[in-house]
Parts: sequence; structure tokens; C-alpha cells
Amino acid sequence: MDKSKIVTIIAAVLGLIGVFFLVRIIMAGDEAIETDAALQGSIVDPMITFSTLLLYAAAIITLVFSVVNLVKHPESLKKTLITFGIFVGLFLIAYFTAGDDLATNAQGKAVEIKDMSDKILTGDAAHALTKKVTGLINFTGILGLIGLLTIGWGFVKSLGK
Repeated sequence: MDKSKIVTIIAAVLGLIGVFFLVRIIMAGDEAIETDAALQGSIVDPMITFSTLLLYAAAIITLVFSVVNLVKHPESLKKTLITFGIFVGLFLIAYFTAGDDLATNAQGKAVEIKDMSDKILTGDAAHALTKKVTGLINFTGILGLIGLLTIGWGFVKSLGK
């Protein structure tokens, strides 16, 4: 059996498992699931677990095959490292140019910043988190601008042909 048939069979089995979970949820109904915690745990939780496992498997397989491909093709590894270095440089620029001023409401008072355990952050911790978030927002903006410029350049280039 060739590889494409094996992949097709695996995809079909995973799809059928997903359909099975979906049918169980549809048969139970929205209202029953929303009102009965035990029913929700027995029907929805397995689907969430299955989806999470599929996500992890896809991420691991992607990383493994990417690394194997980079090792097999050293010229591609060089280009990847250069591109990664550019991304790191852009992120560092975005981070170090980001401000650490706390967000304020309409009255000018600093907005409360909570961590994942709902603990209110103050002082240096709040400023550090604000700087990280602002840096990531700036980085996203830089990448978006580069994307738009690339699309524009491709459009202009295609007009010249």
C-alpha cells in the first residue's frame, strides 16, 4: 500500500471519529448539554480532548517533518536561519520601542491588570506585562505592514507584465 492510501485511510478514520462526536452532541441537544453538567462532561469533553490531541499531533508532525526537511537540504536551512534572524530582529525592535505606560480609562486612572489567576498586578509587574503586550502588538503591526507592502509590490509587478 502506498503512502497516499495510508494517509487517506487515517484521515477518513479521524473524520469518522469527529462525525461520531458531532452526532452525539446533536442527538443530546443544546439545551440538555447547557443545563446538565454531567451530560456536558460525558459528551462535549471527549470531543474537546480528541480535538486537542489532533492539534498536538498535527503540531508535532509539522515540526518533525520541517526539521527533517531542513536537515536534508542545508541550503534551505541557511535561508530559514536568515529569515528567523530577521524575525527576531524585528521582534526586538518592536519590543524595545514599545512603551510600558499603563492603559487608562476615561477618568485617567490606570486600568487594573490581572494575571491568569485573577491576581491584580501592580508596579513593575504591571509595567513589564504592558511592555510585553505592547511589543507583541507592535510586532504584529510590523508584520502586517510587511504583508501589505508585499501584496502591493506583487500587484504593481504583475501590472508591468
